[in-house]
This record gives sequence, C-alpha cells and structure tokens, in this order.
Amino acid sequence: MLYNDSIVALATPSGAGAIAVIRISGNEAITIGNSVFKSIKNKDLLKQKTHTLHLGHIVDDAKTLDEVLVSIFKGPNSYTGENTIEISCHGSTYIQQQIIQLLLRKGCRMADPGEFTLRAFLNGKLDLSQAEAVADLISSDNEASHQIAMQQMRGGFSNEIAKLREELLNFASLIELELDFAEEDVEFADRTQFHELLNRIEFVLKRLIDSFAVGNVIKNGIPVAIVGEPNVGKSTLLNALLNEERAIVSEIAGTTRDTIEDELVIGGIGFRFIDTAGIRETKDVIESIGIKKTFEKIEQAQVVLYLFDSLKFKALSLEYIIEIEKIKNQFPLKPLVVVINKLDLLSEQEIAIIRQELETLDLKLIFLSAKENRGVEELKNQLLSFVNTGALRNNETIVTNTRHYDSLLKALNEIQKVKYGLETELSSDLMAIDIKEALYHFGTITGQVTNDELLGNIFANFCIGK
Repeated sequence: MLYNDSIVALATPSGAGAIAVIRISGNEAITIGNSVFKSIKNKDLLKQKTHTLHLGHIVDDAKTLDEVLVSIFKGPNSYTGENTIEISCHGSTYIQQQIIQLLLRKGCRMADPGEFTLRAFLNGKLDLSQAEAVADLISSDNEASHQIAMQQMRGGFSNEIAKLREELLNFASLIELELDFAEEDVEFADRTQFHELLNRIEFVLKRLIDSFAVGNVIKNGIPVAIVGEPNVGKSTLLNALLNEERAIVSEIAGTTRDTIEDELVIGGIGFRFIDTAGIRETKDVIESIGIKKTFEKIEQAQVVLYLFDSLKFKALSLEYIIEIEKIKNQFPLKPLVVVINKLDLLSEQEIAIIRQELETLDLKLIFLSAKENRGVEELKNQLLSFVNTGALRNNETIVTNTRHYDSLLKALNEIQKVKYGLETELSSDLMAIDIKEALYHFGTITGQVTNDELLGNIFANFCIGK
C-alpha cells in the first residue's frame, strides 16, 4: 500500500469559527502550498526551515482569498512522516471552501477519513495501537478516558506487547534452530527458562484481558439505572445528580413513561444515568411499555439504584425487602444500591431500624434527600467506588479497544497451548506452530501483521482531517 499523492482536508471542526486549519500532506505539499502562498516578506516556502511559521496571503491568480499563517513541517520530522503544511486561515466557511478548492485545482486530493494518521502508521511514526489511540483521544470526554488514550498514544500498551513478543521471538528462534539439527537431538532453548517466560507472558496477558472490563466502561461511560415505584423521587434524584432540571417532576404517578438518559463525570469517570419509568401494576398501555423498557435498561446497566420513599418503606418494609431480593436474584452480578429517599422525613431511630432490616441482604444502603440535595455526594462516592481506579492511579496499562481484547484472548489461548506442549514434552515442530500463532496475534495489535481490510476498518472510523 503506497501513498505518493498530496492530500488536503480541514483539520479543525467544520463550520464557522475564529480560526480554521487546513492540512496538506505529501511529497509535493510544500511545492503546492508555495504556489498559492504570497509571503508578506517575499519568502519562498521551499527554502524555509522545517517547523517554522510564515505570514502572508493565499492568492488565486490576482485574487486574494485570505491573510493566513502557514506552518511548515518537512518529512520525516512531521506527524505523517511526509512534507506537511498547515494553513491557519479565518474561520469563515466560504474562505475554507475557497482555499480547499484552490488546493484541489493545484493537484491535491481530498483526504479519506483518518488518512493522515494512516500515513503516519505506514511511515513508521506510530504503530497501529498508537494510531487507534489517536481516535480515542479525540473522542475522550472525561479525565479517565483521556488519561488512558494518552498513555496508549505514548506507546505504553504497545511497548508492553512488543517486549513480550521480542522475548517469545527469541525463544522461537532457538526452537526453530533445534528443528534444523533435529537428527542430532540437541536442545538450544532452555526449557526451564522457557516455562518461566510462558508463565510471565500468561500473567501479563491475563492482567491486560482483565483490565478490559474497567477500560470498556471508562471509555464508553458506566450506565446506571435508577428504578423504583412511581413518585419515589427518581426524576428529582436525576436532577439533583445532574444539578439541573433535566427530568419532569410531578406528583402524578406515571409521569415518566420513557427512559431519560444523561451523563455526569464523577472523579474523572463518566456515568450515564438512566431515569426509568416507575415499576408498578398498571392497565395503561403506554405506561406498561415504559415499565417493560425499565427492565431492559436494568439488563443493560452496570449499576442499579433502587429508590424508595422513606415513609412507604417504613410502612411496607417486608414487601419491599421481597422486591429487593427479586431484583438481586434476577440480576445477581450487578451492583445494587438501595437508596432511601426523603431522609428529612425520618428520625434517627427510624433510620437505624431500616438499616437493621436490610443488613442481611448484603447490599449498599444510602439515605438521602434528593429534594434538599442531602446525601447526593455520598451516593456519587459510592458509585465511584464500583470502578477500579487503582490502575489509573498507578498508570498501569488498561485495554479499551475490542480488537486488542480479541487479539489478547487469542494470544493467551496459543500461549496456553505452548505451555501444555512443554509440560507434556510435545515435539518442537508442533510447539513452533503454536508459538508462531501467538506471535501473529501479538503482531496484529501493534500492526507488525496487518492487511488492507484491517486498516480500512480501523481508519474508516476516524474523522476527516486526522
């Protein structure tokens, strides 16, 4: 796959703004830029040093389109590894279109989605996992997802994989050497050291695979379902969490007939709160559909907040405890937080009684007043505790990419085959096959093994201009 032509695209978001940046990359990028740029000091861009800025005008024959700043990055010391020019112009959509159309007439081609980053990968500026981290960095909308993307873009994940692959490759070479001398029955690879290496690789792979559970929810946000009977304060709680009037609050039962979703960042982690329709027996067809959706949302959620009115709970505690047990049994793997709302209506003694009644259920219990915004911070801290942020604090590698996760699972499977072969004294030629498969799956993560279809699938999801 070779790219020799020059490409152009808008590198800033489309639409009007104060400034827009138009990027050109390719062997002729500086030549094309020079053909439309008139420096205020009559500079020739072809003679200027890399990583320099130049003030002037973009001109189309005798017509001046805009006053601009041109940045020059000469390959290989550029993002793509090629000659690159960035034109900072005024953010008028008319100006943007006029400059891009002029550059197309001068020999550029419109860039495909992610083509600048694709060229960076093909030119060895980034490996494939780092290139994918660029897209994650652009889409990051909270501190945790930003931190993970930055760590991967700097090569933290790929360095860990590359080290394992190199060690395995060294032993694979010795195994292959043994095959060349098979008739002489010699061993070049120390089996004890090889077993230790396989144990270490297996440990690291399992840690990375386990990290995906955390990484995936951090990247996509943690869905939290707020459930309970009508009129217990679900919408009020959602508004208190978001600190805005997002959901309609009414004394009329069944006001919320569909799910309402909104996001909130707590401690750098994104949470997606889902205010569901109240769970109750009803003959209202529309409300029944909403209640059905409630159970669908519980199925999709990572955490369930079961909200109760304090006075109703005090009067019907045994019935509600049965309902809580039903939810626990129906969704045994989901963290369940029982929230007793309208704390202001309970005495200390009544709170103690409710705590005692629920202590055998082994669940998290929080008392709050959504209306008075009391106990809301405690609830936020409780939600944050469900996320393993220790790996973030320790700057450990966290896997967030489904493709990487799949490759790690396949690599682990092959490593375990090699271990089994080593322990059962399998012949070297058969072990070599499994080792090659493991190396292949390692290579697909960083891009040492790739194909046009894989690259097409990855970079098609990028934005144009990156």
